[in-house]
Amino acid sequence: MRTRFAPSPTGYLHVGGARTALYCYLYAKNKGGKFILRVEDTDEERSTEDSMRMQLADLKWLGYHYDEGVDADTLKDFGAYGPYRQSQRKNIYKEYADKLLKSGQAYYCFLTDEEIEVQRQASMKAGRPPQVNSPYRDWTLAQGEKKIAEGGKAVVRFRVPDLNREYKFTDLVRGEVAFPSDMVGDFVLLRTGGMPVYNFCCVIDDALMKMTHVLRAEEHLSNTLRQLMIYEGLDMKPPEFGHLSIILGSDRQKLSKRHGATSVNEYKERGYLPEALSNFIALLGWSSPKAQEILSMSEMIEQFSLDRLHSAAAIFDEVKLKWVNAQHLRAMPHAELWQRLTPFFKQAGLVLSDDPNWQDRSLSVYKTSMEVLTDAIELYRPLSLNGFTIYDEAKEAFAMPTTPNVVREWRDQLAALSDEFVSEAQFLAAQDAVKAKAQVKGKELFFPIRVAVVGKPHGAELKILIPLLARKLLIERAETVLKHLKA
Repeated sequence: MRTRFAPSPTGYLHVGGARTALYCYLYAKNKGGKFILRVEDTDEERSTEDSMRMQLADLKWLGYHYDEGVDADTLKDFGAYGPYRQSQRKNIYKEYADKLLKSGQAYYCFLTDEEIEVQRQASMKAGRPPQVNSPYRDWTLAQGEKKIAEGGKAVVRFRVPDLNREYKFTDLVRGEVAFPSDMVGDFVLLRTGGMPVYNFCCVIDDALMKMTHVLRAEEHLSNTLRQLMIYEGLDMKPPEFGHLSIILGSDRQKLSKRHGATSVNEYKERGYLPEALSNFIALLGWSSPKAQEILSMSEMIEQFSLDRLHSAAAIFDEVKLKWVNAQHLRAMPHAELWQRLTPFFKQAGLVLSDDPNWQDRSLSVYKTSMEVLTDAIELYRPLSLNGFTIYDEAKEAFAMPTTPNVVREWRDQLAALSDEFVSEAQFLAAQDAVKAKAQVKGKELFFPIRVAVVGKPHGAELKILIPLLARKLLIERAETVLKHLKA
């Protein structure tokens, strides 16, 4: 049993593409089969190596490990059915196009773009489908080759059989589907430069790479008729097809940039976990037989089956995604969660303790306040060891005549302690002592102490924050505020 994901490297990996890859991966792994990665880079104008690298990196980040394909790091092929980039398989496509030419099921067509456009316009005016009616359809292969030898530029066009018949197949998601053969006219297999069109190379590759099941987006359903004709023309057995439900935004329009992030990379940068993103997109068109909403990859592999796929449009709900992410984040062991957070801290310029015990303690406090990894940045900013900022909001506290005395008393209370960190109980006792000695209460007490800890009079609850700041650091911050008050 072999499935494949075949992205076009023309940009980032879209969440819709990621869902297709995930379903192919889950089905292959559930059945003990192989999951293959093929790069469909025949669009010479839009395909780039940078896009291919980004898409492969996204698949690696998501954890969809393919058994054959293009290595994400080296871009080298591995597997028995390569090359796995269509741009490197042109000689193979030419071989099969030649077979169709020799058997009379394809022909050289010399129509120019302008001539084709005239035909299209005429057909549309007459209310007919805009199909090409080529005057070269009945030329012999020898006639076509002679014109090419004389400098003529030709595409290779498939000769659609004149039989009025239906092409039927059982869609793995939608059940029986039937197409009338006259739905399409003669269609192109190879462009004038020898580059194959999607439907042709897709058929050749799926057949030669021995694909048994092809799960793909709903938009490819209309391609299936042409592909079935090519399979029939080459006497090849088609795989089983399954066309997945469309993904809509919250406004029930096709998911696009206007709905926010649509690429896997954007969600990665926003601090979503790959496990959570996979869990969420798996449920956009499939449901757990155990009615689970939070699933690990191993649970999805175990539970995945095609009969749980549905054809109804799926709604991409950002609120639900964030909730799913929070569940995965909060269930993660602290050591692993810290490892995931570290790149975001570095990017934000935060320097935090490398003591695993401190990290564990801090996550016990803050983990429940996080939905995505980037939430940790502002939560941890007051704990950063690399500098202390006194914000403009501190002006209100600095304007109070009692502030210098309150900050001095706060510093002295800290200096009288001996532990490396100040416990919540010690903080509350120190605060009461400052209140009594400086004879202040309310704002006159809380604002100066808060400014001496976080540089501004509002923010996180001090009884939570202070036990995570070393006593020595708290004293340094109080001294900084006192110097500022004297300046």
